[in-house]
Amino acid sequence: MLVERRPKLHLERVPMASLFHAMPGLIFLTLCYAVICAVSPFGACRKCGGWGAKIRQTRSGRLKRGRECRRCEGQGLRLRVGRRLYNSVVELHRDGTGKARR
Repeated sequence: MLVERRPKLHLERVPMASLFHAMPGLIFLTLCYAVICAVSPFGACRKCGGWGAKIRQTRSGRLKRGRECRRCEGQGLRLRVGRRLYNSVVELHRDGTGKARR
């Protein structure tokens, strides 16, 4: 009777050096996203695709605007996550230091 031998799986640990090599790339991507959030704080709504409403196609093939999107309230825009985080930090700092809006 032959017994099939399976090779043992050795899970290799990721060396710390490879994580340090990835850090400049991650920092670069983070800075790029921060610039995008500063330049263009709004992005297209993910639910309606930036149209502001559900777009339907009639039987003849013509596109027709449907109901207003509930997520973006018909504007077709959403505030980016990074900009929302920035606004929260600024508001928290303003509340903590006692500085009022002008």
